[in-house]
Amino acid sequence: MAKVGYARVSSVGQSLNVQREKLSDCDKLFEEKRSGTTDARPQLKQCLNYVREGDQLIVTRIDRLARSTLHLCQVAETLREKGVDLVVLDQNIDTSDATGRLLFNMLGAIGQFETEIRAERQMDGIKKAKDRGVQFGKRPALTNDQIAELREKRAQGKLIKDLMAEYSLSKATIYRYLTENAA
Repeated sequence: MAKVGYARVSSVGQSLNVQREKLSDCDKLFEEKRSGTTDARPQLKQCLNYVREGDQLIVTRIDRLARSTLHLCQVAETLREKGVDLVVLDQNIDTSDATGRLLFNMLGAIGQFETEIRAERQMDGIKKAKDRGVQFGKRPALTNDQIAELREKRAQGKLIKDLMAEYSLSKATIYRYLTENAA
């Protein structure tokens, strides 16, 4: 029976040190810096391929494993099929018994609920900001006067590559300014 650890943080700037310390008793440790909301987590896939019947997969918190109930259930099913128990240290969950499995499923559902509530709040905040006139995205590279000047120069036969150099813009941006809302 091997103790296999999985540690994850969401971004490159975050540290895995706290999780490494808590998982120091593991025989093997898989770690990565990826969002929990994505399926593109190669270390988790390797970890799930690595574990064998009788092993324990150990994580510090349930949200280190997955952010959605669906993904969490998929991971749990994979572990169940392989005969691997899941241990979540901070929440004191061990799926080798019925109570641990119940807690695991409840916390997974609560975690997804929190994620969805957070997303709703974020969308509400974005809507309120837009209602106040806040503009999102990259600022326009050119003013309306510069766009008119660009169009006039192109109409006079100036080459796209010369316009790109003059305005320090990509070919795609030049063409977008020439075609967008052209009057």
